[in-house]
Amino acid sequence: MTPYIAPVQTSTFFPAQTGVVIVGAGIVGLTAALVLRERGVPVVVVEKGRIAAEQSARNQGWIRKTSRSVPDIPLAVAADTLWAGLTARVGQDVGYRQSGVLFLAATEAEMAVQERWSAATRGMALGSRLLSAVEINNFVPGGQRKWEGGIYTASDGRAEPSLAASAIANAAIKCGAVVVENCAARTLVTTGGRVSGIVTERGEIRCGAVLLAGGLWSRRFLANERVELPTLPLILSVVRTEPFQGPSDIAVGGPDFSFRKRLDGGYTITQRAAVKAPITLDHLLIGRRYLPVLRHQRNLLRISLGAEFFRDLQLARRWSADDITPFEKVRTMDPPVDRGINSEALRNLRAAWPVFEKAAVAEEWAGAMDVTPDSLPVIGPVAPIPGLTLATAFSGHGFGTAPAAGQLAADLVMNVTPIVDPVPYQFERFSRL
Repeated sequence: MTPYIAPVQTSTFFPAQTGVVIVGAGIVGLTAALVLRERGVPVVVVEKGRIAAEQSARNQGWIRKTSRSVPDIPLAVAADTLWAGLTARVGQDVGYRQSGVLFLAATEAEMAVQERWSAATRGMALGSRLLSAVEINNFVPGGQRKWEGGIYTASDGRAEPSLAASAIANAAIKCGAVVVENCAARTLVTTGGRVSGIVTERGEIRCGAVLLAGGLWSRRFLANERVELPTLPLILSVVRTEPFQGPSDIAVGGPDFSFRKRLDGGYTITQRAAVKAPITLDHLLIGRRYLPVLRHQRNLLRISLGAEFFRDLQLARRWSADDITPFEKVRTMDPPVDRGINSEALRNLRAAWPVFEKAAVAEEWAGAMDVTPDSLPVIGPVAPIPGLTLATAFSGHGFGTAPAAGQLAADLVMNVTPIVDPVPYQFERFSRL
């Protein structure tokens, strides 16, 4: 099921022309639209389904620098500043709270990983600190499991996926952006080798640039344009509890569970050591690119071959501007919840913090993430198609960095000084993998 998303009054007007078309009304695409409109650039956002109905509303709501890949940290740092001012900027509460993030280590090997990350980021002034088992109990009291240690960053935080994208969308619309739901993008239009428009199911929009922020669907859209974006799907199941008095406002990641407090007083819970990896044709086509990461993370993956493989095969991989596309056949990717995995998460968490025995399950959902071989997103131009910029493939990390990622994408579309160095996110890096 799709979790609650604050409603937005989108446009019934379909424009024939604009400055920039953004494909995908997730939180990154909507942030880019807001930035562009704040700078006076005409923008149309087209969304095949509803805004934020896929991973932008299904993620855990963490905003963290802790344990991020080192090249990704400058974007996360920039996002912290933007998150802190976002409620005032958009005029609605996005649920941002700077309540801290703590990752736990159960073994010496896990603690060694955290120590290496701490050493690698020491010069970045993140405020992260290694904790002893005693200190962990002081931060998150009532625990019953023995920990080797942990790492804590007080400046990390959380926000509400059910509120944030909608608030950004409302602000962008108020600034003059046109957001059109249930309008799938089909193909690009080029003139003289450069993007000059896009064909949607409702017709063509002429424009000077296109920003593709289509999440899980970006690989398929690009493949139809003869461009390969290496991403594979992973599915994370999530539990939302009813409000209750939990142990801490700090978001906590254990080896086999995670929890973070919600604005409504409940908790969002996952099993961090169990992510579903349903085999699709793409695994056969590009799976070799993932072998290095698979060697380190194989134990986290619940690999399966089943109905997902055949559903994926039924969706076209090539089409023309006049064809009904996969994006019109699947308006919202809504993978089934793995209740067994969710039960594991609750069982593991309750063994560590018995207070969660009081937590009643209010809702469960699953979300599909698009993961690159290096787990970094793609934010930048596509050289073979001038006028096309990507902001996609966030590998499950997009919500936390979204304010900065959307701004970076807008900077690159406008060819102005970027908010952070975009080199780690260049599309061309995949040719070196």
